[in-house]
Amino acid sequence: MDKIIISPSKYIQGEGALANIGKYVSTFGNKPFAIADNFVMGLTQDTVSTSFAANDIAVRLECFNGECSRPEVERLITLSKEMNADVIIGIGGGKTLDTAKAIAFYSKLPVVIVPTIASTDAPTSALAVIYTPEGEFSEYLMFPSNPNMVIMDTAIIAKAPARLLVAGMGDALSTWFEARANMTSGKPTMAGGAPTRSAQALAKLCYETLLADGLKAKVAVEMGVSTKAVENIIEANTYLSGIGFESSGLAGAHAIHNGLTKLEECHHLLHGEKVAFGTLVQLVLENADYEEIQTVLGFCHSVGLPTNLHAMGVKELDNEKLMEVAKASCAEGETIHNMPFPVTAEKVFAAILTAHQLGQ
Repeated sequence: MDKIIISPSKYIQGEGALANIGKYVSTFGNKPFAIADNFVMGLTQDTVSTSFAANDIAVRLECFNGECSRPEVERLITLSKEMNADVIIGIGGGKTLDTAKAIAFYSKLPVVIVPTIASTDAPTSALAVIYTPEGEFSEYLMFPSNPNMVIMDTAIIAKAPARLLVAGMGDALSTWFEARANMTSGKPTMAGGAPTRSAQALAKLCYETLLADGLKAKVAVEMGVSTKAVENIIEANTYLSGIGFESSGLAGAHAIHNGLTKLEECHHLLHGEKVAFGTLVQLVLENADYEEIQTVLGFCHSVGLPTNLHAMGVKELDNEKLMEVAKASCAEGETIHNMPFPVTAEKVFAAILTAHQLGQ
């Protein structure tokens, strides 16, 4: 199997980077179609419009309705075609960005990704997570290439609610452990081949950065400021985790996240909050060293990530519902089958209950 590493063509991170978006995007076209939800539109519209105007480009800004679903993607494709757009821009959180990538893919156009939060590793990846209009996981949509450009304005990201940055840490927390499992099993990564040493190194650096700077970054963003720790965590949540998961592989944690979308009590949780618990379940599933589990639990407690089902909103444990979560986690084609041993729903069910108890 060939070793493969993939990444966005250009990654830009800096304070005030959004003010330069007109200059950056002008290399791709002069009819940009940008999407953002209502809140992000209000936050960024003036800066974006001013930047494009300074480069003699008119940008169309369209509201994203909140769910990365097939109907929403199709609606926005129709609108972008009406103006003959030649570049797609997504500004906002993970679902907005995944929607922009899907629009660009089906329209055969370049895409520029502009996260306003660092809550997932979605920005750099060549995939989108498609949900039903009701918010349940539907499918992964795989693209032949990564985004053409990712622009991270750290001043904006630092002013987002701390919970979002912490959720990004939860998503990034799984990167090294899923990469390690995938490397042991020898299964192909999301990039379509075996992991490179560089991708493995980025995945491990991601975990080390979280342990070193996670709590310091959380405290800083709670005060609405950006520090060196915040800069490091933004890079870990986005770039290190993005390259790490995609070119080193997914395994149990994200499959368990997908299973947890079956629980209505967990629908209020952010992606990374569910992935953090999924990471604990994966560690139990593979019988990781207790010291390692304690380190992960300590990190989660320090930054405020959920470590048990009660903390995730599940008031009473229902074994029948939890078995449904376990079965969904083990569905055909799920990434849990990249673990280096056969996984069954019964094993996942047992790991969920054990992780829940350890996390209390």
